[in-house]
Amino acid sequence: MRLFSWLVSLMRLLFYTGLLALGLMAAASCLMVFHISRDLPKLPSPLSRIIETPQSLIYAADGQVLIALGEKTAVSLDMVSADFLNAIVATEDHRFFEHHGVNKLRTFKALYITLFEPGRIQGASTITQQLAKNLFFSFEKTWQRKFKEMLVAFQIEQANTKEQILEAYINQIHFGSGAQGIEKAARMYFDKPAQDLTLAEAAMLAGLPKSPSQYNPFRHYDKALARRRVVLHRMVASGFITAEMAAETDAVHPELHDGRKDARTGSYFLDALIQKLVNIYGEDVVYHGGIKVYATMDSRLQADARTAVMEGMARLDELIGLDKGVNEKPQAALVAIDTASGAVKAMVGGRDYYASEFNRAVNSRRQAGSGFKPFLYYAAFRDRKLHPASVFQDRPVAISIKGAPDWYPQNFKKRYRGPMILKQALIHSVNTIAAQMVVDVGPAAVVDVAQACGVKSPLKSVYSLALGSSDVSVMDMASGFSTLAGLGIYHKPFLFWRVEDARGRVLFEHIVKDRRVLDAATAFQVVDMMEGVVDSGSGSGVRRLGFKRPAAGKTGTTDDYNDAWFTGFTPSLCVSVWTGYDKKKKLKDKNRRGITGGRGAVPIWTDFMIRAMKGEPERDFLMPPDIRYEIVDKTTGCPAGSRQDQDVLDDADAPQPVADPAGTIRVALKKGQEPCRGY
Repeated sequence: MRLFSWLVSLMRLLFYTGLLALGLMAAASCLMVFHISRDLPKLPSPLSRIIETPQSLIYAADGQVLIALGEKTAVSLDMVSADFLNAIVATEDHRFFEHHGVNKLRTFKALYITLFEPGRIQGASTITQQLAKNLFFSFEKTWQRKFKEMLVAFQIEQANTKEQILEAYINQIHFGSGAQGIEKAARMYFDKPAQDLTLAEAAMLAGLPKSPSQYNPFRHYDKALARRRVVLHRMVASGFITAEMAAETDAVHPELHDGRKDARTGSYFLDALIQKLVNIYGEDVVYHGGIKVYATMDSRLQADARTAVMEGMARLDELIGLDKGVNEKPQAALVAIDTASGAVKAMVGGRDYYASEFNRAVNSRRQAGSGFKPFLYYAAFRDRKLHPASVFQDRPVAISIKGAPDWYPQNFKKRYRGPMILKQALIHSVNTIAAQMVVDVGPAAVVDVAQACGVKSPLKSVYSLALGSSDVSVMDMASGFSTLAGLGIYHKPFLFWRVEDARGRVLFEHIVKDRRVLDAATAFQVVDMMEGVVDSGSGSGVRRLGFKRPAAGKTGTTDDYNDAWFTGFTPSLCVSVWTGYDKKKKLKDKNRRGITGGRGAVPIWTDFMIRAMKGEPERDFLMPPDIRYEIVDKTTGCPAGSRQDQDVLDDADAPQPVADPAGTIRVALKKGQEPCRGY
């Protein structure tokens, strides 16, 4: 009896303890719900106002509004194809007409994943919950926000009919290409109102909200069809259509109407910026989140860049002898970067945006030719202790390549000048000397320097890399040379300073950070040599065309004249210009002479820079304290008139200079570097 009485007492204790625990849990749950619900957003009335978020705005650096995104067109349910309504319900929430805002099974599964798989926040969104999330302006995926969405979903269900909820939903979902709502999507993709959509068209559109970019039929038609097949199967499973109807519809490939033409930004810069934002925040937020974006674009410089490219291409057309009616014309691209921050101030990706939206400034890669040599020279100065007064022989060379025929690099004019200092070799873009240097320093060192400077395109570690055989973008070259202009300080190029949400809260702010990647004194030596390119070398057209400020740069021309480049900079602004045909084709003038970077790209660069730098204070490149200038002989590298200079000139083995009379030139030398040594 005593044992039985003890067991009864224990059971009573456990029972009351359990009741107390349940009571405490219930109280805690009520407190949590009360606490979280205090800051729930107010439900709009009528519900259709839930899509009335402000448009997303993009501002230029001067505060001018560049573009507003997110035009909306709402329609009632009776103005929408029944096939689409059935397709979207079957795909997004097949129990929509049965639940009260939350799908319990999916919610329990999501809760389990969230609690027991750290790092994952699993959604269980019904159509009502997806609609509710539009009232929240935080883009973080947290369990607290998901819980708030669920509470708002209950409110929506209590205050509205299912038809009202579905109508608000189909008018706010995003279908890609800037189309929000089913009416805009139907006209964008098929050039018809939503009520006229066929089953084949409706099912395709119903598949897009899952991932508008991945299934965008303009870009990925086959993926869109595969996704549509999933939608049709779900419609069969939900009883909206028969298996026979699904099979017949699956065989139909609807014809697209490219409504993107009506949504063009008109700007290569804005296209690149919007794509960057979409990659970070998603299309829903960018087009319909009411965000404010403060871009780096300088409106005046952008206008100057467009003018310079347009007028430059007209001159190039005339130089080539193209008639106005010719369809295939050369293209151009330009990128301008602020050297102190990395901010992209202007971008042009082609001669005519409305003829071709393809952005050659960032999405095209072409061989840079001799424009790549500054990275080689820096690598040689760093790793082989060479300097601008070091002497090399411009002579025929044969370079052995394991497993391949020997390489015989040729100079542009197919002639040789004999001994010369490296500053002269860069000024005149001597290929044979560059080839000797890359064999000495190794192509991997050149890759290392270029990548450190900001070249992001894949680079092949081969000897011909020194002559620009790897494909790079105009953005790459502008970024890489901007690092040289900053004497070794790298700033990653960027397109926007700040992003704010619809309530003005800062989502992102760019903080300029200096990262030293090159030795300042060595970088200055390369920059000084590149000033020589502009003053008296292959880029001297800059001076002839009237740009007199301190500037440095390098031309680039591929062997087959497919590509003509000039990338140059002042202390404050770095600009890269490329010209050529999209389908690699020789740039030749009326006399069948190849068009070089000096003739094709330099005029565009100069025209832009004259406009861009107007009103800006003139300043020189800042010389590091451990740099000194010396006047040396161009061929011997020795101080002009010295005995060493005469001894070198008497060397019988040295090839005689051709069409390059003896003279002197100023070189920048670091502390401890002496001319004449190592010849």
